Amino acid sequence: MGEMWGFDDESFFASPWSVNAPISESSLSIGALLGRARDVCTVPKIAPQPLSTISLQPPSIASALASPPSDDGENVTIQVFGTVRTIRKQKQRAFLQLGDGSTVHHLQALLNPDHAQGYDSQNRLKNYPIQKKFQTAEFLRSIPHLRLRLPLHALLARIRSESEFLLAQYFRDRSFLRVQSPVITSSDCEGAGQVFSLDTRAPVPEDHGDAAPEGHPFFRKPKYLTVSSQLHLEAYMQEHPKVWTFSPTFRAEKSDTPRHVSEFWMLEVEMRTQSLQEIMNLVEDMIKSLVQGLQQSSFMDELITMRRSRENLQTEEYLEDLEPLPTRWAMLKEGPWPQITYTEALRLLQDSAVSGKSKFLHEPSWESGLQFEHEKYIAATVGAGKPVFVTHYPQIIKPFYMLPSATKENDSTVAPRTSACFDLLLPEVCEAVGGSLREHRLEELEATMPLLEPSLKGKSPSERTEVE
Repeated sequence: MGEMWGFDDESFFASPWSVNAPISESSLSIGALLGRARDVCTVPKIAPQPLSTISLQPPSIASALASPPSDDGENVTIQVFGTVRTIRKQKQRAFLQLGDGSTVHHLQALLNPDHAQGYDSQNRLKNYPIQKKFQTAEFLRSIPHLRLRLPLHALLARIRSESEFLLAQYFRDRSFLRVQSPVITSSDCEGAGQVFSLDTRAPVPEDHGDAAPEGHPFFRKPKYLTVSSQLHLEAYMQEHPKVWTFSPTFRAEKSDTPRHVSEFWMLEVEMRTQSLQEIMNLVEDMIKSLVQGLQQSSFMDELITMRRSRENLQTEEYLEDLEPLPTRWAMLKEGPWPQITYTEALRLLQDSAVSGKSKFLHEPSWESGLQFEHEKYIAATVGAGKPVFVTHYPQIIKPFYMLPSATKENDSTVAPRTSACFDLLLPEVCEAVGGSLREHRLEELEATMPLLEPSLKGKSPSERTEVE
């Protein structure tokens, strides 16, 4: 496939070109050679050929089920490829259900007993590890090569594929440039210290025996798996005003909660702007556009169908909260989404705790940030089903590179300083998106770094670069 896009100048000037005069120059640029060839060659007319000869047949089960019946009532012969989900035998006939991942619905085939012998449930299907009963997530993780065949996992793969397409289309329509950032990096972008370090030592030959020396480092400096593409996007943004990427991210956070994973994919965007509101408008519009695109497909109906189906007992653990799905998606499309400052949110939490309306395990305070229980309360109270933007967090709990807020809150004589930033809280999910304006003034940046990053205190600019 890679050679299809390569350029071979020798084969280019072979057939179908018909050379009428020789080209005597021994070295010509491609551009000059093309101009010369245009003068001395006759170009025959060639009928357009399809770019791909890959057959799109047989159709998927989803397209077969969506096809209308024949108008004349005649039987139509179709051919599909799929996996045998279940088989039910009777004396006179057998019912076989096929699936191919294109839909959660099955295509049922009616067979006579002789044709069904090859699919005897006492033979080949007996030892299949995923039986027609409830299966825990832990068990399914132990057979990753087979769990992908489950209708739910096939549906999630299609939802993710469609979501990536819709996001790419959204940013392309708004003149954003998609870039690819490296996975192996020498920087700890967010300064949290929770990075995966790479063992870059070269492998030691096996013939060295027990006295084998340690391998030499492959890289000259320590390398890590990236925690964010922010630094690379900021470099791209110096030339391109609007850039984005969707790439794998790694965090070495030891936690067993579903809110912390070691590897995930993160969408990151950088754009030139001096308005925090403009960034929040983009986030809101992007999510609404994504929801609108997904609603135009059949994904919601398929998710609800799986939730109500008794044939997918192994998926019950994942689909407990799908009943209000239409309402949730409808609320995401309503707007504008409410906004509240961190100061206002903190006051709301403290008043609720004092009045006894709510009991929090973590006491709300200015320097401790918002815990999950706090975010959940704000999303339910302020958002009432809609997402909520929480803006202007305390500068002391945010990275040093964030621009100070241009509000009265930023007056040190009135209140502690805040940063021009936001977190988007979704109902039940809570924090899903974060963004900020960046400090662009060198003197202010150098003065803030030692205050918010104790490890940089007393170091020169060159030494600070090494620490970063």
